[in-house]
Amino acid sequence: MSDQLIYSTMAREMLEQLPRGAFLSVRAEDRINTMTIGWGAIGYFWNRPVLIVGVRYSRYTFDLIEAARDFSVTLPLSPDFKKSLAGTGAQSGRDIDKFKVFSLKADNAKEIESPVIGGCGLVYECRLIFKQAMDPELLEPELRQKFYPQEDYHVMYYGEIVSTYVNS
Repeated sequence: MSDQLIYSTMAREMLEQLPRGAFLSVRAEDRINTMTIGWGAIGYFWNRPVLIVGVRYSRYTFDLIEAARDFSVTLPLSPDFKKSLAGTGAQSGRDIDKFKVFSLKADNAKEIESPVIGGCGLVYECRLIFKQAMDPELLEPELRQKFYPQEDYHVMYYGEIVSTYVNS
């Protein structure tokens, strides 16, 4: 793993890669999982650097993150992970071991209990500090119709960024 970075050093790379996919990984006791995310935000709240991710209630990761204290987001900096991103976004960790099926390495993080994707790229290790369930009534109707036709809404998780580095 490389040296520690200031969380905002590669924010542009993060925001450019995120729509193409990133790995959200979490550990709850002896269970780990990773899933593909394409939405998120990086910012500064409560005098802390924060990464915000959304997880739908229907996802296996939701069950884990509800029982966890932290999570990681690993953003590939090369196209080598394109198939893994597609696979971890299409299949559930309830049914398969995504790390094994998609040849992903669950490395130990520097500061948190949840794993990071080994040899992948830009890593944000985050400690959970706040969560907020979406209120559909507050969402613009056009967005609600387009992104939530099944009413499978997100819970937004705010993670204080406690470590940022490149591990590729």
